[in-house]
Amino acid sequence: MEPRLTAGLRVAALLRRADLEGRAAYVVHRGDDTAGALAVSVVRPGGTVELWAQEYDLSADRRAWVRQAEGTARDIDAAIARRRAADPDLWVIEVELPGQAAVTDLLD
Repeated sequence: MEPRLTAGLRVAALLRRADLEGRAAYVVHRGDDTAGALAVSVVRPGGTVELWAQEYDLSADRRAWVRQAEGTARDIDAAIARRRAADPDLWVIEVELPGQAAVTDLLD
């Protein structure tokens, strides 16, 4: 198994990277510091919200960020609530990005 950074360290790095790029980013739900998974809620101008999470890509043998859902804030909040019910260790970070800014530029 490949060594991985702790969830708390990954969250701190994401928040710092957003800050350096002048983007607002917040911890919405705090998960387990060591092994919690990460989900990122991206708020776009006009009220569109996207939910991103990592999935394991078998062909590339690595974890990749994948858009899980897109919709209104209420839709994404419901999706997050379902995920947190299944995984209470889940971290949820909210990031505000301009219209066409690439989410993956902020994510590791």
